[in-house]
Amino acid sequence: MAAHKNVLLMIADDLGKQLSCYGARGIKTPNIDTLAAQGTRFERAFASTASCSGSRSVIYTGLHTHQNGQYGLASHRHHFVTFDHVETAPLLLNQTGHRTGIIGKIHVGPISLYPWEIKEESDTRDVAVISDQARSFFQKCKEDDSPFFLTIGFIDPHRDRTRGGFGNPHQYDARITEGTYGKDDVEIPGFLNDSPGARLELAEYYNSIHRLDQGVGFVLNALADSGFASSTLVIFLSDNGPPFMNSKTTLYDSGVQLPLVIKHPEREPAVSSAMVSYIDVLPTILNFVGHPAKTDPAQKRIGRSLLENLGSTSDDTKFDRVFGSHTFHEVTNYWPTRFIRDRRYKYHRNLAWRLDFPFASDIYGSLSWEDVRNSSDTEIFVGKRKLKDYFFRGPEELYDLENDPWEVNNLAGDPDHQVLLERMRATLEEWQRRTEDPWLYRDGVSVWFNRYHFPAGLKIPDRLDFDVNRPGNVDLKAFDGNVTWGTEVKSD
Repeated sequence: MAAHKNVLLMIADDLGKQLSCYGARGIKTPNIDTLAAQGTRFERAFASTASCSGSRSVIYTGLHTHQNGQYGLASHRHHFVTFDHVETAPLLLNQTGHRTGIIGKIHVGPISLYPWEIKEESDTRDVAVISDQARSFFQKCKEDDSPFFLTIGFIDPHRDRTRGGFGNPHQYDARITEGTYGKDDVEIPGFLNDSPGARLELAEYYNSIHRLDQGVGFVLNALADSGFASSTLVIFLSDNGPPFMNSKTTLYDSGVQLPLVIKHPEREPAVSSAMVSYIDVLPTILNFVGHPAKTDPAQKRIGRSLLENLGSTSDDTKFDRVFGSHTFHEVTNYWPTRFIRDRRYKYHRNLAWRLDFPFASDIYGSLSWEDVRNSSDTEIFVGKRKLKDYFFRGPEELYDLENDPWEVNNLAGDPDHQVLLERMRATLEEWQRRTEDPWLYRDGVSVWFNRYHFPAGLKIPDRLDFDVNRPGNVDLKAFDGNVTWGTEVKSD
């Protein structure tokens, strides 16, 4: 059997850094910990968006959601799908002769753009069955000496459709041990309140992670038993943060700073502090298998391969900032926002800040939210954030994460931080132009859609939002409409 270069991608659903290898207390995840100890554990890995379909589309395309069209959840009814001209991981890996397959959750579309050769889509949480399907896939590849690219889309630890459940009270394969975490075992993260509902839900969340961890172990054992461990790049990550307020659907760090472990078969273990983004995953895969599209000739994909970072503990200064893009979760959850984050500061630009921040349905129905909304406290908080500040956010947010890791003290209006604010705003806008983001706004309208009017003399006031008290555009400084789209983002 030839030593092909294979790829195994495992995606958890709604998993934050609640893993013992990332320092979480009270929970044990031995199989994921073992993978992390054998590979490169990225301490500063960021999803581009905090919603399932959108994040997966970024992983598969190397493009932010405003570039690839997967603006929100891939519901057949509401038709959020990837643009038909976009190249995806299964399409590209098919070109190199890899057998492409996906087992479990897919949640992107249309399927014609994601042409996995073998599709075993399901919503099962029986991770032993999932591993059996993976074992069968590996055996087929072994029999006909095929390289492969296999994705495992775990359902855990996503909520189920009960108000506080995570798929635990079910009968699973006898190989799976049931989690025994209780409300007194959990660690209350800073983005959550310590309440009975939160503790109950976190205990169930831990038990779901316990099952996920076993699934990772089962799949890795199947890989090893098939003889492919020494030729396979193994990637483990999550799509977005935990399904609680202040996390999932938000671009706060609790929603987008996530686990990422990559095991290269020929690299030593390491812990990397490079700031990396999920747009870097596809270039890494293409680089590993030797696909010529590892460099995008159209320069739409601006992610970078992480192969040089694998096995390295160096503080790679080339990876010192990340960007993010969120527009929808469910179709009714429209709240477009963009962010830039460096090693210390984070800037959010909220395009529709006059709207209430929307609820994802699973969070609105949660017991943890029920506790918050019925609190008898004079001032109600969500975690360390005032409830009113969660729902009503300004057009810009700026945080010093070194001194304010939970992003509570907004410095956007602080005179001492105006130079930093303007610099980060400008850098974000350069990235928006580079990625042809329609949500680059001035005067409350899209610059992209109005760009054709600039040569005819349109003057858009150089302000972020429309001011109904000063509607005129004659006496105000005009936004420079002579901007170039799709060029490289400048260095700070």
